[in-house]
Amino acid sequence: MTIKSRLKIMTFLQFFVWGSWLITLGSYMINTLHFSGAQVGAVYGSSGLASLIMPSLIGIIADRWVKANRLYGICHSLGAIALLIAAQTSDPTLMFWVMFFNAMVYIPTISLSYTISYFGLEKEGLDSTKNFPSVRVYGTIGFILAMWTISLGGFELSNIQLYIAAGAALLLVLFSFVLPDCAIENVKKEKSLVHLLGLDAFVLFKQKKMAIFFIFAMLIGAALQINLAF
Repeated sequence: MTIKSRLKIMTFLQFFVWGSWLITLGSYMINTLHFSGAQVGAVYGSSGLASLIMPSLIGIIADRWVKANRLYGICHSLGAIALLIAAQTSDPTLMFWVMFFNAMVYIPTISLSYTISYFGLEKEGLDSTKNFPSVRVYGTIGFILAMWTISLGGFELSNIQLYIAAGAALLLVLFSFVLPDCAIENVKKEKSLVHLLGLDAFVLFKQKKMAIFFIFAMLIGAALQINLAF
């Protein structure tokens, strides 16, 4: 199997996991579990909280201690466990914490999948700028097919959507063993915590275009979360 084929399968499953529950979990929690709007909002908001914390921390680990492809499989195995627990949960507080944990281990895998893709393409002597888009589009296909699977199967108001997501995550764990073996950075000079966490990138906001882009990206993100939850 070529490197591009393996990366396409990885990207497809990556977003199939997310698409299996992201659009329909709110309906399940409101109509089946009878959660309040605030409780549903809290569960969906957990992804935002995880996004603030985890990508940088997981990135540091992948750079220094654990190969990205191995860490990728570990995160998805933990995410599968969380999804299986969520499928059996009817308490809003427990659902929040379980889905928060799931977000903490799932959100970083998006950037890890990109790291693995770029590393694998470059290792094979392929131009990542030209070849990555044809890999990434399979993520969109996976997300759409996951939504179709849930909707056409009539699982929008059922916990089966979470079982399907967990199953796809477990497939991805197995598939991670055939992904490119990523290198670990040999760090000799200690970097500041600000640099490790990527906080020095905030200097870009001195540019008017970047500041405007960031503001509108936040507004779009907020509207998107409301749309997904309800």
